[in-house]
Amino acid sequence: MLNVSNLKVSYGQSEVIHGLDFSVPRNETLAIMGRNGMGKTTLFKSLIGILPLSDGEVAIDGVNVSKMDSYQRVENGIAYVPQGRMIFPSLTVQENIETGMEVSKLKKIPDEIYALFPVLRDMRKRKGGNLSGGQQQQLAIARALVTNPKVLLLDEPTEGIQPSIIKDIANVLNEIKKMRDITIIVSEQVLSFTMAVADRIIVIDKGTFIHEDLKENVNTDKIKKYLSV
Repeated sequence: MLNVSNLKVSYGQSEVIHGLDFSVPRNETLAIMGRNGMGKTTLFKSLIGILPLSDGEVAIDGVNVSKMDSYQRVENGIAYVPQGRMIFPSLTVQENIETGMEVSKLKKIPDEIYALFPVLRDMRKRKGGNLSGGQQQQLAIARALVTNPKVLLLDEPTEGIQPSIIKDIANVLNEIKKMRDITIIVSEQVLSFTMAVADRIIVIDKGTFIHEDLKENVNTDKIKKYLSV
């Protein structure tokens, strides 16, 4: 569903992502783990088109999107939930979700969205800025889902969220994968969350992949060591 080859990203003269290659099939959840400053957010921004590639190719479902603007990549099936959530604080919950519907041409918010996130139905008339961090994260995921994505990117979804809500978000992501043909990629530092959602884990360090494992083969002590060096 997502194919990335020889992906390179530079800030000015300084290359920060060094020729990454990876593929993520339909219905797989891939977690990209690493400490702060190791390139996770830069990688995600390059996949959605916020940062230009200095080399390489990104393809979604066989379509090369490497030269496309962000909105065209969204039209081709990639959705992005950024670090910090970036919801519209002055719009209501319902209006926030509706901003994602222009791409999919949906006329109303699907029932399945409120079934996944009951708290958003209860708060649909409330301003986005008045929600807690966990509720805003759920709102950001809901807004991404109504674009009907083939690939969902979630950058640090557990950041600043209390443990009970982290569990809820893990359950929702697993539910989404059961309901839809979707590929999910999360960048994350919380190993318990990653182990709850991911089929495969890749560790990134200074813009290079240094370790990869299927979930059933993961040595959690080894991963913790990578994250704490």
